[in-house]
Amino acid sequence: MKLRVATYNVHRCRGIDGRLRPERIVDVLREVNPDVAALQEVVSEEGDGQDNQARYIGETLGLHWALGENRKLKGAAYGNVVLSRFPLRVVKNHDISVSGRERRGAFHTDVLVAPDDAVHVFNIHLGTAFVERRHQGRRLSERGSGILHNRELTGAKIVLGDFNEWTSGLASRLLGSHLRSVDVKKHLRRTYPGFLPVLHLDHIYYDGPLELEGVILHRTRKSLMASDHLPLVADFIYLKGVERPRESPGAEVVGEA
Repeated sequence: MKLRVATYNVHRCRGIDGRLRPERIVDVLREVNPDVAALQEVVSEEGDGQDNQARYIGETLGLHWALGENRKLKGAAYGNVVLSRFPLRVVKNHDISVSGRERRGAFHTDVLVAPDDAVHVFNIHLGTAFVERRHQGRRLSERGSGILHNRELTGAKIVLGDFNEWTSGLASRLLGSHLRSVDVKKHLRRTYPGFLPVLHLDHIYYDGPLELEGVILHRTRKSLMASDHLPLVADFIYLKGVERPRESPGAEVVGEA
């Protein structure tokens, strides 16, 4: 089975022109055509309109979606979203916040590629401070007790998101020491700022029965305008399980851990 995965910081759906345009994010995701997408910096107010960005993006694309709320932003839920062509099961939004800093989460969902077969997906947005990210990297990577290395986790695992590391920092080194990375030199992709990318902030790691086919940075006219980040896209072959008929899209929202 082929599996296309993308990570994309949508910057609250505010483009580089300062306009709040969720429909542009939808257009970019249509171009990417992912099976699974991890979005960061999503704002979702109650209701069915575009102000509920998670619902609007998911339902417009006809995808399953789930929101991991990290905090409130002017009364609206703010956090990470996972979109999927396959049914989703929310496991937990792990709180990886550091005292005195913005609340952060590692949003764990299971992508149900078959009735008894799930790919574990972790959508992560790390902090902007050096010491903060060191704490978060250790919290994620500790053997046995860490979020990503819980002994109960078996099978395929994909960890992706915005790591906010301007250079190779402890968090990415820790994850790279335990997981395979698409960020090897031949695949290195600078994703920020979108118009002239000079920083490699967005990462994808994986483990288990997955074979990497290729990595692309989705750089089009629309993606250059829609957000200050560009989507990072990885194509995998999933070596276990069989495809199942796609079910009707649904949604789950989980709050702070």
